[in-house]
Amino acid sequence: MTDVTQPALTIDALGKKCPIPIIMLAEQINYVPLNAVVAVLADDPAAYTDVPAWCRLKSHRHVGSYELPGGGWAIHVRRNY
Repeated sequence: MTDVTQPALTIDALGKKCPIPIIMLAEQINYVPLNAVVAVLADDPAAYTDVPAWCRLKSHRHVGSYELPGGGWAIHVRRNY
């Protein structure tokens, strides 16, 4: 990972099937300040596409998805409201 914004909150959803990572994100995103980044750690392949789709649906910004060394991704989401 290069030039990645430091997340204000990291949600560990490794080992959980979708939609659990999205549910965890929806429950916790309002606990970070506006414009802060939340990292969702997930290894369910559905999360790779579903979390960015949730961002579009909820008007938050998908910053990027970064592969984790042990498998899975750190999916970064910026809180917009």
